[in-house]
This record gives sequence, structure tokens and C-alpha cells, in this order.
Amino acid sequence: MISLDAAQDQLLALAVPVACEHVTLDVADGRWIAEDLIAKRTQPARDLSAMDGYAVALHGTDGWRVIGESLAGKQFAGTLSPGEAVRIFTGAVVPVGCESVIIQEDSAREGYTLRIAPEIALTAGAHIRKAGSDFSSGDVLLTAGARLDPRSIALAAMAGYAKLTVRRAVTVAILSTGDELVLPGMPTDDDQIPASNGVMIAAMMRRMGADVQNIGLIPDQLDATIAAINAASGADVIVTIGGASVGDHDLVRPALIAAGADIAFWKIAMRPGKPVMAGTLRGSVVLGLPGNPVSAYVTALLMLEPLVAKLSGDPNPRPTQVQAILGAPLPAVGARSDHIRARMIDGRVHPIGPNDSAMLGALTAATCLIVRPAGSDGANIDDTVNIITIA
Repeated sequence: MISLDAAQDQLLALAVPVACEHVTLDVADGRWIAEDLIAKRTQPARDLSAMDGYAVALHGTDGWRVIGESLAGKQFAGTLSPGEAVRIFTGAVVPVGCESVIIQEDSAREGYTLRIAPEIALTAGAHIRKAGSDFSSGDVLLTAGARLDPRSIALAAMAGYAKLTVRRAVTVAILSTGDELVLPGMPTDDDQIPASNGVMIAAMMRRMGADVQNIGLIPDQLDATIAAINAASGADVIVTIGGASVGDHDLVRPALIAAGADIAFWKIAMRPGKPVMAGTLRGSVVLGLPGNPVSAYVTALLMLEPLVAKLSGDPNPRPTQVQAILGAPLPAVGARSDHIRARMIDGRVHPIGPNDSAMLGALTAATCLIVRPAGSDGANIDDTVNIITIA
């Protein structure tokens, strides 16, 4: 067995980021940008009003004569002199000579004369969005490897882009092994279970922006497993679920070897999820996950998601760990690192059970995993632990 850190290192070393493509902003959500996003324009390009009101020159008057108006998209063309004001609206360019914007609620107007109450204090620059206060032309707004979301897509549009260079979607082929599996929704005998892992892993991959191919349910037969693996070849990632342990019917490893795969490692010193294997097959990265649902989820979170992120161009693909205060004691950890289902309650993290790798109820109730390194001493209430947030 190797440690989780060593397994992650070896797996990520197999991942070469996929090719780039140019896509329009409307389909860029969730993709990883492949080039720095450099602003093509300054935002705002000119000083703008942040409020509805009046643009004024501050000095030399106890009131102002209104000489025009400035609207968003239709600016006032003249220049303000002392004693002059322009009616202005949110987002409109402030005129040359404007020193402050008086908000509408603080103003009193009679015809073309504008006044304010004596208790209203005016300050230079009030309610004016200065040119370049968001960003300036040439600024680096996003660095290559950032994952795009609705906010960054809006930023790209504001920066002058209609298309972006991104990594193409990673292709992930998923096959589930086991004679006991039946398709979700089908009747089950006492010795059968619905195939929950495949739809779970597929959902995780689609959240990663991957193009998912479901190879289906594979019986515990060596020839059938080899055929399914060959059918999946060509995908960037081949994920097998189940059949990766040491039982007589755990056929994934011999099937991979028979298909020509090079195995990088097999078995990780972690729980849940010890029987994980990884390797390569004709240009595909192969990752074998355990069959127990919690083990499959945790290993996908810690291994498969980082792999797909690295292939997509993410420079920091490992899950982020943050610190939390423990709300219940934990026992010492043995030779394998532990990842404990937990949730935050009143500002503290509490383990939830039962701590069984087949129990999806506790996994679904969890909001995080407590990460306990191998060999850790027991932990007490109010101790600090590392967690990984899950959703």
C-alpha cells in the first residue's frame, strides 16, 4: 500500500491537460480557462454617476443652475462651470467639470434652480465611480487554469470578450462491475442491489464539466470485463467501480493487465477506500474505485475529481482543506488515514454515523469529511481538525 498523498502524486503525474478550444461565453460555464484573461478595455471607461441626482461643480455658488442632463448611453456634451449642474442618472458619464454628485433625495429643485438643505454636507468625488475603478485595459483579470463560473463569465464580457480559450471537456467512461447489480428502478431479489455508484460518479463528473460515457453494468466475468474496458478505451479517463479488491470475483486488475494497461499503483493506505488502483491504457488514464458506495464517493472526491481537474488545466487540483473545531472526541488513527463523515453544528464539526462504507444515509447527511492522518492520536472536543467540504 502507498499513502494517499503518494497515490495522488502518482495519479496526477499521469494527467496531461487536454487540448484547447475556443467557445462562446454562453457555453463557457464550468470550463477551465487556458490563457490569462487580459482586459481589452477599462471599466468604467469614464467617470460615472453611482446614483440618480445632479452632477455639480462644488465651488463658487450657494446654488446651481441646471443646464442639461446626462443619461446612461447618452452623455451631456458640455462642460460644467461653477454654479452649474446637470441632471444625471445612474451609470451616466459625469460631465467635465463635475466635482460631486448630489443624490436626488438630498436635492430641491425649482425650475432650473437646484439647492440643497444647509445640513447636507457635500464632498468631492461623492457618488462618482472613477474611471478604471473596476479594472484597466491590460490588467490580468483571471490566470490560466481558473475555472469559469457565472461571475467570471460576466467579467470576461465586461473586459471585451465574446469567446474564450478553454480546455475541452474531459471524456470520462464509467463501467460498474458486479453480478449483484441491477439498473436503478428495476426489481431486486434479496441478493441484488441497485447500481447506485455509476449514477453517483457520473453526476460528480458532470459537475466537473466532463463528457460522461456510461459503459453499463458488467458481470463478474473476465472476458466481459476485458471487452468493457476495451470499449471504454479512447476516453481520457476510464473509471471502473467495484472488482478492485482481492476476491476470486474481483477481476478488474487482471482484466486491465490483459487489455494492456500499465498499473501505477494498487491499494491506498486510507479508509474508506483501500482497494484503489490507477494506471494507463493506450492514452487513457485508468482509475479503479471500490464498490462500496461511501468508499466510491470518497475516493472519487480525493482521486477522480483532482484527476479530471488536472486534465482540465487546473494548476491546484487537490481538494481544499480548512480547519474546524471538533465537537465530539475521536479515537486514535491506525496505519491508514481516515476520512470521517461529519457536519457542522453550532460552529463545530461533529462526526455522524454509522461509520460503515456501505451506508449512503450518513454520507448524504454529511456536509464535510474530517481528515485524520495515519497515526494520529485521539482528538478531544475543541481540538482543531482539518476538513474537506462536500456538497
